[in-house]
Amino acid sequence: MIFALCGGDARTVRLSALLCGGGEVRAWALEDAALPPGVRECATAAECCSGAGCIVLPMPAEDGRGFLNAPFSPRPRCAAEALAAAEPGALVCAGAPSRALADICAARGLALADYGARESFRAANSLATAEGALAVLIRETDGVLCGSRAALIGAGRVTRALAPRLAALGVRVAVVSRRPEGRAWARAGGLEAFGHDGLAELLPGCGAVINTAPALVLTAPLLTRLAPDALVLDLASAPGGVDFDAARGFGIRCLTAPGLLGKFSPGFAAGAVRGAIYEILEEYGK
Repeated sequence: MIFALCGGDARTVRLSALLCGGGEVRAWALEDAALPPGVRECATAAECCSGAGCIVLPMPAEDGRGFLNAPFSPRPRCAAEALAAAEPGALVCAGAPSRALADICAARGLALADYGARESFRAANSLATAEGALAVLIRETDGVLCGSRAALIGAGRVTRALAPRLAALGVRVAVVSRRPEGRAWARAGGLEAFGHDGLAELLPGCGAVINTAPALVLTAPLLTRLAPDALVLDLASAPGGVDFDAARGFGIRCLTAPGLLGKFSPGFAAGAVRGAIYEILEEYGK
């Protein structure tokens, strides 16, 4: 098997080493990365992807501008450039690929699999994201977390991983969810639970608010309910769930945390990607 790794962050660098035991590994759009021994650095997408049975794109595959997510490349790269060099029948493993990427794969006869959609990957991703969020909260908190109150907006996988870890540190955790079942699971875990209509009442007593919901939740009127020293941490995908312009205007500390896995646990995250890729290869009979 020839693996062609195109773009990516520290997770991809670690992944390249993990894949070396399973075949030849090539890399493109990783010029500024310190690649491990055994990985062949390619100058062009064609050199990287020609003859490759598995083309690996990062998580997410593209950045917010529509280019390949390639922070280790000194100039913008197009994911389509890599796919144009792929041979029909090749398998493309990508994290959260766009509709445009899916259309290109279909037109070129490439099999496309979203490793980010696999439950095994999502579970590992949620754990690593939760630990990264804890690191940010501890770093940004002037004091200790124990005894404080935190609101977690959204009741998905990241909240399910983060809430018990915050509680174990002595934080009084309240989960905010639109869905009754989300609130029910929070209460079953010994946590407070609120609907979105309870945010105005909840926010004044919170030292930290962590948002995981991918839609605007923390509007300007709600932000005015926060204490002056409160911290807002948005973990949702872009554009996030916070009115950032209003937060800046009010002088509220509001942080986004892109690439938490690449910053705090790239080795673990790379292992999760490798596991998902191997599952996909087995399913496709590669």
